[in-house]
This record gives sequence, C-alpha cells and structure tokens, in this order.
Amino acid sequence: MTKNLLRILVLFLCVGSVSGQQIALLKYQGGGDWYVNPTSLPNLIAFCNENIETALDSKPATVSPNSREIFQYPLVHMTGHGNVFFSEEDVENLRNYLKSGGFLHIDDNYGMDQYVRKEIKKLFPDTELTELPKSHPIFSSAFDFPEGIPKIHEHDGNRPMALGIFFEGRLVLLYTHETDLGDGWENPEIHNNPPAVRLKALRMGANIVKYAFEH
Repeated sequence: MTKNLLRILVLFLCVGSVSGQQIALLKYQGGGDWYVNPTSLPNLIAFCNENIETALDSKPATVSPNSREIFQYPLVHMTGHGNVFFSEEDVENLRNYLKSGGFLHIDDNYGMDQYVRKEIKKLFPDTELTELPKSHPIFSSAFDFPEGIPKIHEHDGNRPMALGIFFEGRLVLLYTHETDLGDGWENPEIHNNPPAVRLKALRMGANIVKYAFEH
C-alpha cells in the first residue's frame, strides 16, 4: 500500500464516525498567534455536542501542518492575527490531507489576510479562492443562514466573506474573512458579544463542523 493510499484509508476511518473524534487547531509557522482564542474551540465543541448530536472530544488537539497526525482529524481549524508561513513540507502534507478528504477552516482573527492568502495560493496554485454563494449547503447544514456568513465583529466595517477552495467539486478549504467567528465562540465575558451575536457565531460554527464531517 502506498503512503498516500494509507493516509486516505486512515482519514476515511476517522471520518466514518463523528463519535469520539477531535477537532484540531493548526500550529503554523511565521510568528502569528495561532494559539489565540483558547476558549473558542472548546465552546464550539460543547455547542455542537449539545445541539447537532455530535460526540466530539471536548478537548481540541493541536497539530502542525507537516505532521502525519493531521490525517487523524476530519476538521482542522486555523486562526490568528499575524504572519503565516507554510514550508514546502507543510504545503505537500496539507495538500495531501485536503485532497484525501480533510477540511481546513481558516478564520481571520484580524490582520491575517495579507499573509494567509499567499500561503493558500501555495497549496493550490492553479485554483482561485472563490466566494461561496448564499445557496451553498454550508449555510444550511444545521442552521439556516439565508444571507450567508454572519458578521460577528466590525473591524474595518467591511462585509463578511466566506471564500473557498474546491477540489474535484468538494469544498476542502473555507476561509472566513471580516467576520471573526472565533471571537464569537469565545467565553462571553472576553469580547462582550451580545448573546444573539454569539449564538449566530456558534450556529455558523456548527454548520461548518457538520458540513466538514458529512462531506
């Protein structure tokens, strides 16, 4: 069995059941604060387990982009404010992960955009980031968002965007920009988001989780 086929088999077995699976946080290079929003993923996991019948491990894993362990996680989340850098080894491993059935959600925590777009281009140099239409199933997989990605934080006052990379017709990478979902997932006292705004963020996060596991 080739190395790539083995990776695909491992990922297939992991995706086969949501029960007991982990979501992973990507520990990338470049100096950006990949570790920001420490309460966001635990809160999103708890919300999903309570509201969309998942049984995810309550503690998210941490994984590097060049690690073989990434193939254990059907969904990898990435966030931060600053610089991002993917080495050639990172790029090859991440690309194989995504082509093998994995899913990467990148959430710009403000200030990441100018760096991460270049690194996304390394992953799929012949594919452009495209804005997802409001009709895309990720906006209705668990909760309905007829207007698309919700706005959680204002930052520069620009409209929120959900951009994607598709491989063989499947959305493999979701980049959320000017929305800052992760801040909405954090403990309520950290950013003082109104309950209704925080609920929108958690529901959209649940949609991403459900979509990633089902596709």
